[in-house]
Amino acid sequence: MADFGEILRNIGEFGLFQKTILFALCFPNLILPFHFASVIFTQSDPERHCNTDWVLGAAPNLTTEEQLNLTVPREEDGSFSRCRMFVPVDWDIQDIREYGLNETTGCRDGWVYGSMLYESTIVTDFDLVCDQAHLLGIAQTVLMAGILAGCLLLGPFAESFGRKRATQIPVVLMLLFSVTTGLCPTYPLYLASQFMAGIGYGGYRLNGVILSTEWIGVSKRSWGACITQLCSAVGQAILGGMIYFIRDWRLAQLVTAAPFAVIAFYIWFIPESARWLLDRGRTDEAKELIIKVAAINKRKVSDSLLEKITIKENVQKGGIICLIKSPVLRKYFLTIILAWFSLNVTYFCLSLNVGNFGLDIFLTQALFGLSEVPAHIICIWLLEAVGRKASLITTLVIGGFLCLLILAVPQSNAIAVTALAIGGRFLTNWAGSICNLYVQELFPTSFRQTASGLGSIASRVGGLLSPLLSMLAVYRWSIPVAVYSSLTILSGALCFLLPETRRTELPDSTRQAEGNWTKNKTNHQRDSNEDLQINSTKL
Repeated sequence: MADFGEILRNIGEFGLFQKTILFALCFPNLILPFHFASVIFTQSDPERHCNTDWVLGAAPNLTTEEQLNLTVPREEDGSFSRCRMFVPVDWDIQDIREYGLNETTGCRDGWVYGSMLYESTIVTDFDLVCDQAHLLGIAQTVLMAGILAGCLLLGPFAESFGRKRATQIPVVLMLLFSVTTGLCPTYPLYLASQFMAGIGYGGYRLNGVILSTEWIGVSKRSWGACITQLCSAVGQAILGGMIYFIRDWRLAQLVTAAPFAVIAFYIWFIPESARWLLDRGRTDEAKELIIKVAAINKRKVSDSLLEKITIKENVQKGGIICLIKSPVLRKYFLTIILAWFSLNVTYFCLSLNVGNFGLDIFLTQALFGLSEVPAHIICIWLLEAVGRKASLITTLVIGGFLCLLILAVPQSNAIAVTALAIGGRFLTNWAGSICNLYVQELFPTSFRQTASGLGSIASRVGGLLSPLLSMLAVYRWSIPVAVYSSLTILSGALCFLLPETRRTELPDSTRQAEGNWTKNKTNHQRDSNEDLQINSTKL
Protein backbone atom coordinates (compact mmCIF):
# COMPACT_ATOMS: atom_id res chain seq x y z
CA MET A 1 0.00 0.00 0.00
CA ALA A 2 1.53 3.35 -1.07
CA ASP A 3 1.88 6.00 1.63
CA PHE A 4 -0.12 9.12 0.72
CA GLY A 5 2.94 11.26 1.41
CA GLU A 6 4.76 9.33 -1.32
CA ILE A 7 1.82 9.96 -3.64
CA LEU A 8 1.95 13.71 -2.96
CA ARG A 9 5.69 13.83 -3.57
CA ASN A 10 5.08 12.31 -7.01
CA ILE A 11 2.09 14.43 -8.05
CA GLY A 12 3.31 17.65 -6.39
CA GLU A 13 3.11 18.68 -2.75
CA PHE A 14 2.16 22.31 -3.45
CA GLY A 15 1.57 22.68 -7.15
CA LEU A 16 -1.02 24.59 -9.15
CA PHE A 17 -3.81 22.29 -7.94
CA GLN A 18 -3.01 22.79 -4.25
CA LYS A 19 -2.66 26.56 -4.64
CA THR A 20 -5.98 26.77 -6.48
CA ILE A 21 -7.91 24.68 -4.00
CA LEU A 22 -6.31 26.54 -1.08
CA PHE A 23 -7.43 29.89 -2.52
CA ALA A 24 -10.91 28.57 -3.29
CA LEU A 25 -11.38 27.19 0.23
CA CYS A 26 -9.82 30.19 2.02
CA PHE A 27 -11.75 32.88 0.13
CA PRO A 28 -15.02 32.25 2.05
CA ASN A 29 -13.17 33.09 5.28
CA LEU A 30 -13.04 36.72 4.08
CA ILE A 31 -16.84 36.74 4.19
CA LEU A 32 -17.50 34.64 7.30
CA PRO A 33 -16.96 37.53 9.78
CA PHE A 34 -19.82 39.41 8.09
CA HIS A 35 -22.23 37.03 9.85
CA PHE A 36 -21.52 38.95 13.05
CA ALA A 37 -22.55 42.27 11.50
CA SER A 38 -26.09 42.28 12.87
CA VAL A 39 -25.01 41.56 16.46
CA ILE A 40 -21.71 43.47 16.67
CA PHE A 41 -22.76 46.75 15.08
CA THR A 42 -25.72 47.62 17.30
CA GLN A 43 -26.45 50.44 19.69
CA SER A 44 -27.82 48.66 22.74
CA ASP A 45 -29.29 51.85 24.22
CA PRO A 46 -30.12 54.28 21.39
CA GLU A 47 -31.77 57.66 21.91
CA ARG A 48 -35.53 57.05 21.92
CA HIS A 49 -38.93 57.83 23.38
CA CYS A 50 -42.32 56.17 23.23
CA ASN A 51 -44.41 56.60 20.11
CA THR A 52 -47.22 58.94 21.20
CA ASP A 53 -48.76 59.78 17.84
CA TRP A 54 -52.18 59.13 19.40
CA VAL A 55 -52.23 62.76 20.57
CA LEU A 56 -51.96 63.97 16.96
CA GLY A 57 -55.55 62.85 16.50
CA ALA A 58 -56.58 65.70 18.84
CA ALA A 59 -54.03 68.23 17.55
CA PRO A 60 -52.30 67.29 14.26
CA ASN A 61 -50.22 70.49 14.17
CA LEU A 62 -48.28 69.88 17.39
CA THR A 63 -44.52 70.30 17.21
CA THR A 64 -42.33 67.40 18.36
CA GLU A 65 -41.34 69.29 21.51
CA GLU A 66 -45.00 70.06 22.39
CA GLN A 67 -46.00 66.45 21.74
CA LEU A 68 -43.30 65.14 24.08
CA ASN A 69 -44.13 67.66 26.82
CA LEU A 70 -47.77 66.59 26.80
CA THR A 71 -47.42 62.81 26.44
CA VAL A 72 -44.05 61.70 27.88
CA PRO A 73 -43.04 62.01 31.56
CA ARG A 74 -39.63 63.32 32.57
CA GLU A 75 -36.91 61.60 34.56
CA GLU A 76 -35.34 63.07 37.68
CA ASP A 77 -32.60 64.69 35.61
CA GLY A 78 -35.19 66.47 33.47
CA SER A 79 -34.82 64.32 30.35
CA PHE A 80 -37.76 62.61 28.67
CA SER A 81 -38.38 59.02 29.74
CA ARG A 82 -37.14 56.40 27.33
CA CYS A 83 -39.49 53.65 28.46
CA ARG A 84 -42.63 55.31 29.82
CA MET A 85 -45.48 57.38 28.43
CA PHE A 86 -48.72 58.86 29.72
CA VAL A 87 -51.78 56.68 29.27
CA PRO A 88 -53.70 57.84 26.15
CA VAL A 89 -57.04 59.59 26.83
CA ASP A 90 -60.02 60.55 24.67
CA TRP A 91 -59.84 64.29 25.44
CA ASP A 92 -59.51 67.34 23.28
CA ILE A 93 -56.18 69.17 23.23
CA GLN A 94 -57.39 72.03 25.47
CA ASP A 95 -58.32 69.62 28.28
CA ILE A 96 -55.00 67.82 27.96
CA ARG A 97 -53.13 71.13 28.22
CA GLU A 98 -55.25 72.41 31.06
CA TYR A 99 -55.44 69.35 33.28
CA GLY A 100 -52.38 67.42 32.11
CA LEU A 101 -51.86 63.66 32.19
CA ASN A 102 -50.64 61.81 35.30
CA GLU A 103 -51.07 58.05 34.84
CA THR A 104 -48.10 56.40 33.10
CA THR A 105 -47.61 53.10 31.28
CA GLY A 106 -45.03 51.33 29.17
CA CYS A 107 -44.66 52.14 25.49
CA ARG A 108 -47.80 50.77 23.85
CA ASP A 109 -47.15 51.65 20.21
CA GLY A 110 -43.42 51.17 19.92
CA TRP A 111 -40.62 53.72 20.01
CA VAL A 112 -39.33 56.66 18.01
CA TYR A 113 -35.52 56.53 17.63
CA GLY A 114 -33.15 59.43 17.08
CA SER A 115 -29.42 60.33 16.93
CA MET A 116 -28.63 56.91 15.50
CA LEU A 117 -25.14 55.91 14.37
CA TYR A 118 -26.86 53.44 12.00
CA GLU A 119 -29.89 53.67 9.78
CA SER A 120 -31.30 50.41 11.10
CA THR A 121 -30.24 47.71 13.59
CA ILE A 122 -31.90 44.67 15.12
CA VAL A 123 -32.41 46.83 18.22
CA THR A 124 -34.53 49.37 16.39
CA ASP A 125 -36.29 46.95 14.05
CA PHE A 126 -37.31 44.51 16.80
CA ASP A 127 -37.50 47.10 19.64
CA LEU A 128 -34.94 45.33 21.83
CA VAL A 129 -35.01 48.06 24.46
CA CYS A 130 -36.36 48.64 27.98
CA ASP A 131 -37.79 45.35 29.30
CA GLN A 132 -36.72 43.61 26.05
CA ALA A 133 -33.10 44.80 26.18
CA HIS A 134 -31.85 41.43 27.46
CA LEU A 135 -32.86 39.85 24.16
CA LEU A 136 -29.95 41.56 22.42
CA GLY A 137 -27.47 39.34 24.28
CA ILE A 138 -29.50 36.29 23.32
CA ALA A 139 -28.92 37.05 19.63
CA GLN A 140 -25.15 36.63 19.90
CA THR A 141 -25.55 33.57 22.13
CA VAL A 142 -27.83 31.90 19.58
CA LEU A 143 -25.33 32.55 16.78
CA MET A 144 -22.52 31.07 18.88
CA ALA A 145 -24.74 28.10 19.75
CA GLY A 146 -25.29 27.53 16.04
CA ILE A 147 -21.52 27.57 15.46
CA LEU A 148 -21.11 24.99 18.21
CA ALA A 149 -23.83 22.84 16.66
CA GLY A 150 -22.16 23.11 13.26
CA CYS A 151 -18.88 21.80 14.67
CA LEU A 152 -20.64 19.01 16.54
CA LEU A 153 -22.80 17.86 13.62
CA LEU A 154 -20.62 18.38 10.57
CA GLY A 155 -17.39 17.04 12.08
CA PRO A 156 -18.62 13.42 12.37
CA PHE A 157 -20.63 13.94 9.16
CA ALA A 158 -17.37 14.48 7.27
CA GLU A 159 -15.95 11.22 8.55
CA SER A 160 -18.84 9.22 7.07
CA PHE A 161 -19.83 11.22 3.97
CA GLY A 162 -16.62 12.95 3.00
CA ARG A 163 -14.83 16.29 3.36
CA LYS A 164 -16.34 17.58 0.12
CA ARG A 165 -20.01 17.26 1.16
CA ALA A 166 -19.25 18.58 4.64
CA THR A 167 -17.76 21.70 3.01
CA GLN A 168 -20.47 22.23 0.39
CA ILE A 169 -23.47 21.96 2.73
CA PRO A 170 -22.31 24.75 5.10
CA VAL A 171 -21.85 27.15 2.16
CA VAL A 172 -25.41 26.51 1.00
CA LEU A 173 -26.69 27.02 4.55
CA MET A 174 -24.85 30.33 4.88
CA LEU A 175 -26.19 31.53 1.52
CA LEU A 176 -29.80 30.66 2.30
CA PHE A 177 -29.86 31.95 5.86
CA SER A 178 -27.92 35.13 5.14
CA VAL A 179 -30.84 36.03 2.88
CA THR A 180 -33.56 34.89 5.27
CA THR A 181 -31.87 36.71 8.17
CA GLY A 182 -32.05 39.98 6.28
CA LEU A 183 -35.72 39.40 5.45
CA CYS A 184 -36.96 38.17 8.84
CA PRO A 185 -40.04 40.11 9.98
CA THR A 186 -39.93 38.97 13.63
CA TYR A 187 -37.27 38.44 16.27
CA PRO A 188 -37.95 34.68 16.83
CA LEU A 189 -37.54 34.04 13.09
CA TYR A 190 -34.35 36.10 13.15
CA LEU A 191 -32.94 33.92 15.94
CA ALA A 192 -33.85 30.71 14.10
CA SER A 193 -32.22 32.00 10.91
CA GLN A 194 -29.08 33.08 12.79
CA PHE A 195 -28.82 29.66 14.42
CA MET A 196 -28.89 27.94 11.02
CA ALA A 197 -26.35 30.40 9.61
CA GLY A 198 -24.17 29.63 12.64
CA ILE A 199 -24.31 25.91 11.81
CA GLY A 200 -22.98 26.72 8.36
CA TYR A 201 -20.29 29.00 9.81
CA GLY A 202 -19.03 26.42 12.28
CA GLY A 203 -19.19 23.58 9.76
CA TYR A 204 -17.24 25.47 7.11
CA ARG A 205 -14.51 26.76 9.44
CA LEU A 206 -13.96 23.18 10.56
CA ASN A 207 -14.13 21.29 7.27
CA GLY A 208 -12.72 23.75 4.75
CA VAL A 209 -9.29 23.90 6.34
CA ILE A 210 -9.01 20.11 6.66
CA LEU A 211 -9.99 19.50 3.04
CA SER A 212 -7.23 21.83 1.86
CA THR A 213 -4.64 20.53 4.34
CA GLU A 214 -5.12 16.88 3.34
CA TRP A 215 -4.09 17.75 -0.22
CA ILE A 216 -0.93 19.66 0.78
CA GLY A 217 2.44 17.98 1.32
CA VAL A 218 4.60 18.06 4.42
CA SER A 219 6.71 21.07 3.44
CA LYS A 220 3.76 23.47 2.98
CA ARG A 221 1.10 21.99 5.27
CA SER A 222 1.14 24.96 7.64
CA TRP A 223 -0.15 27.15 4.80
CA GLY A 224 -3.54 25.46 4.94
CA ALA A 225 -4.28 26.50 8.53
CA CYS A 226 -2.46 29.86 8.58
CA ILE A 227 -3.86 31.24 5.31
CA THR A 228 -7.36 30.34 6.51
CA GLN A 229 -6.81 32.34 9.71
CA LEU A 230 -5.17 35.16 7.75
CA CYS A 231 -8.20 35.52 5.48
CA SER A 232 -10.47 35.59 8.52
CA ALA A 233 -8.41 38.43 10.05
CA VAL A 234 -8.57 40.42 6.81
CA GLY A 235 -12.31 39.74 6.72
CA GLN A 236 -12.71 41.32 10.15
CA ALA A 237 -11.01 44.47 8.88
CA ILE A 238 -13.20 44.51 5.76
CA LEU A 239 -16.26 44.12 7.99
CA GLY A 240 -15.47 47.45 9.66
CA GLY A 241 -15.31 49.16 6.27
CA MET A 242 -18.49 47.50 5.02
CA ILE A 243 -20.56 48.64 7.99
CA TYR A 244 -19.08 52.13 7.70
CA PHE A 245 -20.68 52.46 4.26
CA ILE A 246 -23.70 50.22 4.85
CA ARG A 247 -25.49 51.36 8.01
CA ASP A 248 -28.58 49.16 7.48
CA TRP A 249 -28.19 45.65 8.99
CA ARG A 250 -30.69 44.07 6.59
CA LEU A 251 -28.83 45.39 3.56
CA ALA A 252 -25.56 44.18 5.13
CA GLN A 253 -27.00 40.65 5.36
CA LEU A 254 -28.01 40.70 1.68
CA VAL A 255 -24.58 42.03 0.69
CA THR A 256 -23.06 39.15 2.68
CA ALA A 257 -25.18 36.68 0.72
CA ALA A 258 -23.97 37.95 -2.68
CA PRO A 259 -20.40 36.53 -2.53
CA PHE A 260 -21.77 33.33 -1.00
CA ALA A 261 -23.82 32.87 -4.18
CA VAL A 262 -20.54 32.80 -6.13
CA ILE A 263 -18.92 30.47 -3.60
CA ALA A 264 -21.94 28.14 -3.61
CA PHE A 265 -21.48 27.78 -7.38
CA TYR A 266 -17.78 26.93 -7.53
CA ILE A 267 -17.71 24.88 -4.32
CA TRP A 268 -19.41 22.01 -6.18
CA PHE A 269 -16.32 21.66 -8.37
CA ILE A 270 -13.99 21.20 -5.38
CA PRO A 271 -12.68 17.60 -5.44
CA GLU A 272 -12.93 15.15 -2.57
CA SER A 273 -9.93 14.39 -0.36
CA ALA A 274 -8.09 11.45 -1.95
CA ARG A 275 -6.68 10.63 1.46
CA TRP A 276 -10.25 10.16 2.78
CA LEU A 277 -11.24 8.11 -0.28
CA LEU A 278 -8.32 5.74 0.29
CA ASP A 279 -9.15 5.49 3.97
CA ARG A 280 -12.72 4.48 3.07
CA GLY A 281 -11.54 1.85 0.60
CA ARG A 282 -12.72 3.78 -2.51
CA THR A 283 -9.44 3.18 -4.32
CA ASP A 284 -10.64 3.51 -7.93
CA GLU A 285 -12.06 6.99 -7.28
CA ALA A 286 -8.87 7.98 -5.50
CA LYS A 287 -6.70 6.79 -8.42
CA GLU A 288 -8.72 8.80 -10.94
CA LEU A 289 -8.44 11.88 -8.78
CA ILE A 290 -4.70 11.44 -8.25
CA ILE A 291 -4.14 11.17 -12.02
CA LYS A 292 -6.15 14.39 -12.61
CA VAL A 293 -4.24 16.28 -9.92
CA ALA A 294 -0.93 15.12 -11.38
CA ALA A 295 -2.00 16.41 -14.79
CA ILE A 296 -2.94 19.81 -13.34
CA ASN A 297 0.45 19.98 -11.60
CA LYS A 298 2.12 18.90 -14.89
CA ARG A 299 3.41 15.73 -13.30
CA LYS A 300 3.11 12.12 -14.41
CA VAL A 301 2.10 9.31 -12.11
CA SER A 302 4.17 6.18 -12.63
CA ASP A 303 2.42 2.86 -13.19
CA SER A 304 4.40 1.37 -10.32
CA LEU A 305 2.97 3.96 -7.93
CA LEU A 306 -0.57 3.30 -9.13
CA GLU A 307 -0.05 -0.41 -8.58
CA LYS A 308 0.94 0.29 -4.98
CA ILE A 309 -2.43 1.98 -4.39
CA THR A 310 -4.46 -1.03 -3.30
CA ILE A 311 -7.67 -1.50 -1.40
CA LYS A 312 -7.26 -1.52 2.34
CA GLU A 313 -8.06 -4.87 3.81
CA ASN A 314 -9.53 -3.33 6.94
CA VAL A 315 -11.08 0.09 6.64
CA GLN A 316 -10.64 1.69 10.03
CA LYS A 317 -13.84 2.85 11.66
CA GLY A 318 -14.92 3.80 15.12
CA GLY A 319 -14.30 7.54 15.17
CA ILE A 320 -14.37 8.93 18.68
CA ILE A 321 -14.44 5.42 20.17
CA CYS A 322 -10.92 4.77 18.83
CA LEU A 323 -9.83 8.08 20.31
CA ILE A 324 -11.20 7.19 23.74
CA LYS A 325 -9.71 3.69 23.72
CA SER A 326 -6.19 4.85 22.88
CA PRO A 327 -4.40 6.19 26.01
CA VAL A 328 -1.77 7.95 23.87
CA LEU A 329 -4.25 9.72 21.60
CA ARG A 330 -6.49 10.48 24.57
CA LYS A 331 -3.56 12.27 26.24
CA TYR A 332 -2.85 14.25 23.06
CA PHE A 333 -6.51 15.16 22.68
CA LEU A 334 -7.05 16.39 26.25
CA THR A 335 -3.85 18.44 26.06
CA ILE A 336 -4.69 20.14 22.76
CA ILE A 337 -8.31 20.94 23.64
CA LEU A 338 -7.22 22.45 26.98
CA ALA A 339 -4.82 24.67 25.06
CA TRP A 340 -7.52 25.61 22.55
CA PHE A 341 -10.05 26.29 25.32
CA SER A 342 -7.70 28.41 27.45
CA LEU A 343 -6.39 30.54 24.57
CA ASN A 344 -9.94 31.39 23.51
CA VAL A 345 -10.94 32.33 27.07
CA THR A 346 -7.94 34.67 27.16
CA TYR A 347 -8.47 36.02 23.64
CA PHE A 348 -12.12 36.97 24.20
CA CYS A 349 -11.56 38.32 27.72
CA LEU A 350 -8.86 40.60 26.32
CA SER A 351 -11.05 41.59 23.38
CA LEU A 352 -13.82 42.66 25.73
CA ASN A 353 -11.47 44.89 27.73
CA VAL A 354 -9.09 46.20 25.08
CA GLY A 355 -11.87 47.48 22.84
CA ASN A 356 -12.18 50.80 24.67
CA PHE A 357 -9.50 52.80 22.82
CA GLY A 358 -11.59 55.95 22.48
CA LEU A 359 -11.76 55.44 18.70
CA ASP A 360 -14.94 54.98 16.70
CA ILE A 361 -16.23 51.43 16.37
CA PHE A 362 -15.48 51.16 12.63
CA LEU A 363 -11.79 52.00 13.02
CA THR A 364 -11.50 49.80 16.12
CA GLN A 365 -12.95 46.82 14.25
CA ALA A 366 -10.57 47.39 11.34
CA LEU A 367 -7.56 47.61 13.68
CA PHE A 368 -8.61 44.43 15.47
CA GLY A 369 -8.56 42.53 12.20
CA LEU A 370 -5.37 44.08 10.84
CA SER A 371 -3.51 43.51 14.13
CA GLU A 372 -3.96 39.75 13.65
CA VAL A 373 -2.54 39.67 10.11
CA PRO A 374 1.15 39.73 11.15
CA ALA A 375 0.57 36.87 13.60
CA HIS A 376 -0.67 34.53 10.88
CA ILE A 377 2.01 35.56 8.36
CA ILE A 378 4.83 34.96 10.87
CA CYS A 379 3.16 31.72 11.94
CA ILE A 380 3.67 30.19 8.47
CA TRP A 381 7.43 30.64 8.73
CA LEU A 382 7.76 29.82 12.44
CA LEU A 383 5.89 26.51 12.22
CA GLU A 384 8.36 25.22 9.66
CA ALA A 385 11.48 26.76 11.22
CA VAL A 386 10.84 25.97 14.90
CA GLY A 387 8.12 23.34 14.84
CA ARG A 388 4.61 22.95 16.21
CA LYS A 389 5.42 21.98 19.79
CA ALA A 390 7.91 24.75 20.55
CA SER A 391 5.71 27.35 18.82
CA LEU A 392 2.61 26.40 20.79
CA ILE A 393 4.41 26.27 24.14
CA THR A 394 6.13 29.61 23.52
CA THR A 395 3.03 31.52 22.41
CA LEU A 396 0.87 30.21 25.26
CA VAL A 397 3.42 30.68 28.04
CA ILE A 398 4.68 34.10 26.94
CA GLY A 399 1.14 35.25 26.15
CA GLY A 400 0.00 34.13 29.59
CA PHE A 401 2.92 35.90 31.32
CA LEU A 402 2.20 39.15 29.45
CA CYS A 403 -1.38 38.99 30.70
CA LEU A 404 -0.16 38.18 34.20
CA LEU A 405 2.07 41.27 34.14
CA ILE A 406 -1.10 43.36 33.90
CA LEU A 407 -1.53 42.67 37.62
CA ALA A 408 1.83 44.32 38.31
CA VAL A 409 0.95 47.52 36.44
CA PRO A 410 -1.20 50.24 38.05
CA GLN A 411 -4.64 50.40 36.46
CA SER A 412 -4.15 54.13 35.99
CA ASN A 413 -1.33 53.43 33.53
CA ALA A 414 -3.65 52.81 30.59
CA ILE A 415 -0.90 52.73 27.96
CA ALA A 416 1.08 49.96 29.71
CA VAL A 417 -2.03 47.89 30.47
CA THR A 418 -3.26 48.21 26.89
CA ALA A 419 0.15 47.31 25.45
CA LEU A 420 0.38 44.16 27.59
CA ALA A 421 -3.20 43.20 26.73
CA ILE A 422 -2.62 43.64 22.98
CA GLY A 423 0.57 41.58 23.24
CA GLY A 424 -1.30 38.80 25.04
CA ARG A 425 -4.12 38.91 22.49
CA PHE A 426 -1.63 38.79 19.60
CA LEU A 427 0.13 35.69 21.00
CA THR A 428 -3.05 33.79 21.93
CA ASN A 429 -4.43 34.42 18.45
CA TRP A 430 -1.15 33.10 17.08
CA ALA A 431 -1.52 29.99 19.26
CA GLY A 432 -4.99 29.48 17.78
CA SER A 433 -3.50 29.09 14.29
CA ILE A 434 -1.03 26.52 15.62
CA CYS A 435 -3.77 24.50 17.33
CA ASN A 436 -5.79 24.54 14.12
CA LEU A 437 -2.95 22.77 12.32
CA TYR A 438 -1.61 20.69 15.22
CA VAL A 439 -4.92 18.92 15.85
CA GLN A 440 -4.96 17.67 12.26
CA GLU A 441 -1.44 16.25 12.46
CA LEU A 442 -1.95 14.44 15.75
CA PHE A 443 -4.90 12.24 14.74
CA PRO A 444 -5.46 9.71 11.93
CA THR A 445 -7.67 10.22 8.89
CA SER A 446 -10.44 7.99 10.25
CA PHE A 447 -11.33 10.47 13.00
CA ARG A 448 -9.27 13.57 12.20
CA GLN A 449 -12.43 15.53 11.44
CA THR A 450 -14.12 14.40 14.66
CA ALA A 451 -11.11 15.39 16.77
CA SER A 452 -10.92 18.76 15.03
CA GLY A 453 -14.64 19.27 15.56
CA LEU A 454 -14.43 18.52 19.27
CA GLY A 455 -11.41 20.80 19.58
CA SER A 456 -13.29 23.57 17.81
CA ILE A 457 -16.23 23.06 20.17
CA ALA A 458 -13.88 23.42 23.17
CA SER A 459 -12.59 26.70 21.71
CA ARG A 460 -16.14 28.01 21.20
CA VAL A 461 -17.07 27.08 24.77
CA GLY A 462 -14.07 29.13 25.89
CA GLY A 463 -15.44 32.08 23.96
CA LEU A 464 -18.89 31.67 25.52
CA LEU A 465 -17.49 31.48 29.07
CA SER A 466 -15.24 34.51 28.73
CA PRO A 467 -18.05 37.07 29.37
CA LEU A 468 -18.99 35.18 32.55
CA LEU A 469 -15.37 35.25 33.71
CA SER A 470 -15.16 38.97 32.97
CA MET A 471 -18.19 39.53 35.21
CA LEU A 472 -16.09 38.44 38.22
CA ALA A 473 -14.35 41.81 37.95
CA VAL A 474 -17.23 43.31 39.96
CA TYR A 475 -15.73 41.61 43.03
CA ARG A 476 -12.10 42.44 42.17
CA TRP A 477 -10.70 43.54 38.83
CA SER A 478 -7.71 41.19 39.11
CA ILE A 479 -9.74 37.95 39.37
CA PRO A 480 -10.43 37.46 35.62
CA VAL A 481 -6.84 38.43 34.72
CA ALA A 482 -5.36 35.97 37.22
CA VAL A 483 -7.66 33.13 36.09
CA TYR A 484 -7.19 33.34 32.32
CA SER A 485 -3.47 34.12 32.58
CA SER A 486 -2.83 31.12 34.83
CA LEU A 487 -4.98 28.88 32.64
CA THR A 488 -3.01 29.84 29.53
CA ILE A 489 0.39 29.30 31.20
CA LEU A 490 -0.74 25.92 32.59
CA SER A 491 -2.01 24.71 29.21
CA GLY A 492 1.25 25.85 27.58
CA ALA A 493 3.29 23.87 30.11
CA LEU A 494 1.18 20.75 29.51
CA CYS A 495 1.96 20.95 25.79
CA PHE A 496 5.33 19.33 26.62
CA LEU A 497 3.29 16.10 26.51
CA LEU A 498 2.67 16.51 22.78
CA PRO A 499 4.95 15.07 20.08
CA GLU A 500 6.58 17.20 17.40
CA THR A 501 4.81 16.71 14.06
CA ARG A 502 6.82 19.05 11.85
CA ARG A 503 7.76 17.44 8.51
CA THR A 504 5.94 14.21 9.32
CA GLU A 505 3.18 12.72 7.20
CA LEU A 506 -0.43 12.98 8.32
CA PRO A 507 -1.19 9.67 10.08
CA ASP A 508 -3.65 7.42 8.29
CA SER A 509 -4.13 4.93 11.14
CA THR A 510 -4.25 4.88 14.93
CA ARG A 511 -0.96 2.96 15.00
CA GLN A 512 0.79 5.67 12.98
CA ALA A 513 -0.65 8.42 15.20
CA GLU A 514 0.37 6.63 18.38
CA GLY A 515 3.84 6.06 16.96
CA ASN A 516 4.57 9.76 16.35
CA TRP A 517 6.25 10.27 19.71
CA THR A 518 8.22 7.02 19.58
CA LYS A 519 9.18 7.66 15.96
CA ASN A 520 10.44 11.15 16.74
CA LYS A 521 12.57 9.86 19.63
CA THR A 522 13.91 6.99 17.51
CA ASN A 523 14.78 9.29 14.61
CA HIS A 524 16.53 11.69 16.98
CA GLN A 525 18.50 8.86 18.55
CA ARG A 526 19.39 7.43 15.11
CA ASP A 527 20.60 10.83 13.92
CA SER A 528 22.74 11.19 17.05
CA ASN A 529 24.28 7.74 16.54
CA GLU A 530 25.03 8.55 12.91
CA ASP A 531 26.78 11.75 13.96
CA LEU A 532 28.88 9.82 16.48
CA GLN A 533 29.84 7.26 13.84
CA ILE A 534 30.86 9.99 11.40
CA ASN A 535 32.96 11.73 14.03
CA SER A 536 34.61 8.42 15.00
CA THR A 537 35.47 7.72 11.37
CA LYS A 538 37.06 11.13 10.96
CA LEU A 539 39.15 10.58 14.06
